[in-house]
Order: sequence, then C-alpha cells, then structure tokens
Amino acid sequence: MKVINNLSEVINSSLLKPGTVIYTGGNAATPQTLLKQLIKDTSIKDVELISILLLGEIEELFSEQTCKRIKHRIIFSGPYSRNALNKGWATYQVMHLSHVPYQIKNCLYPNVVLVQVSGPDKGGNYSLGTTVEGVKAAIQYAKVTGGTVIAEKNNQMPFVLGTTISKSEIDYLYEADYELPIIPYHQPDEMADRIGKMITELYISDGSTLQFGIGKVPEAVTNSIIEKGVKDLGIYTELFTDSMQKLIEKGIVTNEYSDVNFSISSIFLAKDKHGYDWLDYNSSVQSRPCNFTNNIMRIARQNKMLAINSAIGVDLHGNIWADSLKGRQIYSGIGGQADFLRGSIFSKGGYAIIAMESMTNNGISKIIDMCPEGITTTAIAADPVIIVTENGAFNPMGLNLVDHAIGIAHLAEPATKEQLLRKIYDSPEFYKASAALSDKTPKGFIPYSEIG
Repeated sequence: MKVINNLSEVINSSLLKPGTVIYTGGNAATPQTLLKQLIKDTSIKDVELISILLLGEIEELFSEQTCKRIKHRIIFSGPYSRNALNKGWATYQVMHLSHVPYQIKNCLYPNVVLVQVSGPDKGGNYSLGTTVEGVKAAIQYAKVTGGTVIAEKNNQMPFVLGTTISKSEIDYLYEADYELPIIPYHQPDEMADRIGKMITELYISDGSTLQFGIGKVPEAVTNSIIEKGVKDLGIYTELFTDSMQKLIEKGIVTNEYSDVNFSISSIFLAKDKHGYDWLDYNSSVQSRPCNFTNNIMRIARQNKMLAINSAIGVDLHGNIWADSLKGRQIYSGIGGQADFLRGSIFSKGGYAIIAMESMTNNGISKIIDMCPEGITTTAIAADPVIIVTENGAFNPMGLNLVDHAIGIAHLAEPATKEQLLRKIYDSPEFYKASAALSDKTPKGFIPYSEIG
C-alpha cells in the first residue's frame, strides 16, 4: 500500500485509461475527494463508473458535460443521477441488490475500485465503514485480476465492525477529513402514524425481526413499537437507520432469536454526526455484503421476519412498482425490495409489507386500475405481499383475482375507491364482480377503524 498526498498521482488518464471499468462505493461512504478529482481531470475519458446511490458534494459528476466522457452504470439512482438517467446521459443497470456481487465478478468486471475506509484497527485491517454492498466483491475481483484499489481514509468515517479489508488489498491510500452525508429526519404525520400503528398492532410481536428503510412510516413504526412495549426484536436489514439505533438503545432490540447477538446490515445512514459516531466500534451492529444480507434463503431463516418497504404505486391485481414513475422514467432502483419481500414470505411467522400513503403530495392516487405500460415491478400479483395505507391493511393470501382487486381498491382514498370499485363491477373479466359494490368488508381487508 502506498500512501499518496496528491490525488493526481492516481486519479489521472494514465491509470484510468479509456476502457477502464471503475466500481465506486456509495451512500454515506461515497469517496467524495476521489470522485471530485475524477470530475476535475477532464483528460480522463471513455471510462465506465458503476455506482449505487452516490451522495455528497459530487453533483457535477452527473452533468451533461461529465457524462460525455464518463459512462455511468447506475444500479440505484438518487437525486444527482436521476436527471442524467432520464435524459439518456447515463444507463440504468437493472438488478437485485442480492445479485450485485455476483454480477461484479461475472458480468461487469471492474479493474479499478474507489472506496472510502476507516482504520486501521489493531490487526491492521480497514473497515469499509457505512457501505459494504458490492464493494467487497469489487475489491476481491480487482485484486485477483491485477486491478487497482484506491482507498480514501476519512477520519470521520466510523469503524463499523464486520466487513474489513487488509492493508494488502489497498494499492493507494489517501487521507481525508470531511463530514459524511446525512439523511433528513422525517417527522411522522397523521397518515404515517396510522400506517405505523396498523403495522405494529397487526404484524409485530415479541421476537420479530425487522427490515425497513427511511421516511415517515419507519419513524412511525418505531414510535408504535415503543408504545406497544414489544420486546426481544431482531434487526436483519440492508439499510440501518437512526430509528433502529433508537430501538437498540432502548433495549427493545436484543436479537434474542437470531443466530447472532448483534444487528446486521449492509448500508448505514444517519441523520446527524452523532448517529455515525454511535456506529464506531459498536459491537451491537455489524456490516455484511449485500449478497449476504439480501440472500433470500438467509432472510427466510430469520425469526418472524418483517420486511417493511414503500412503493410508488400498486394496481388492482397487486402488481407493485418502486423504481419508476413511468415505464422508462427511473426514480430510484430495484434495490433489495424484492429480495426482502420474497425472503420474508418464507420466514416462519414472517410478513412482507408494502406501506404507503394512498395519495401523492400532489393528490394523485398511488392505487390505480392497471400498472403503467412497461413499468418494472418489484412484486407481482402472485407475491402474497400485505399492502398497508392509512385506510387499512390488505392481505391477499388465499384470495382470487377479484378479491385482490376489491381489497386493494379499499386501500384508496374514498373518491378513488368508489371509482375503482365501479370499474371492477363493470369489468366482465372479473369473476362475480358484483361483490365490488357490497357493503361488507372485503376478504383480506382490515379497515383502520378496527385498529384505531
């Protein structure tokens, strides 16, 4: 390992020749100083950059001018890359998070890896910090094939236990010191509180294992768990957040029914510096690569696995989409949603849940008759996914297609619900569609009024 003082020693057109395939860490561990040099050095051309949700002060990386010389392969998009994707300046690499390490080694073939690390520890090893996902696989592939690993050691990156690399796996090390990107705190509103209460009351019990992300609903679920007095929860997730930290600090998460006595995640995000500092050498959490955390069979082995995810929309059949607004208008990515939805279904006592408000902020229903043409679905009608909105919870298990449609329609706000029910009633394709206009509570549907 060579310690460098000038980034131009390694981020240059001599090392990053045309045809170079670069894999970079993302999320809070986006190696910002390395990527800023990549932006700055305009002599670097015709290289590929593979990424998963890049954060930090690197917006220029996705400008039209930069995209002309750097081909972006984006596995999960964020606020900076979204415009580039939808203007055709960058390409969307469609895959489940669980499959990223495999495709790195067997399809994508990176020969340069950019990564942010912390350490070393007393054993001389460096932590991959807040982001592991496919980084470990990229480093392994690069080292086996004679590639180059360039690490940025950030003094403010916590040493997250679990997944580390040795000094010998790093070719060049650059020391930096800057604050990690933070995620905004989402104060739960009335709608989120209703959803959180329903999920907790109906599906979370002592010994449940949790996976959820960020936003108003996860915050509301956390508050409801505390209020309900649930105990001995486990955390097995792809993303670890401040809400989970709160549950650990209150002694609610003990991982009593897990194989290990610590929580496991592949990516860590926090709303402030305190959240990142809390992770530093904290034995209550450990990191793992995403082919470990998102392995469907591992997810299925967790005790009462509860996967709580959100979506952009759902149709009456039960098709769910979360990465796109339209057929080819990419918003985020497939990520690990399908991994956790399908894995949790096979967990003993587990549930797969999609939690979302019934309307967008612009007053458009997220529950519609048919999914948009060409849309990528993260769950199909055959996946027995429970859908929860502020109006109720619908479990499709054991129900036929018309039962699906009627139950899902009841998740919508009142005016949309009536329109959808009339649509079902008027559709000759549905078996015994007259049930759509019945006054009875539909099969599989639990209204919020029964919980609240």
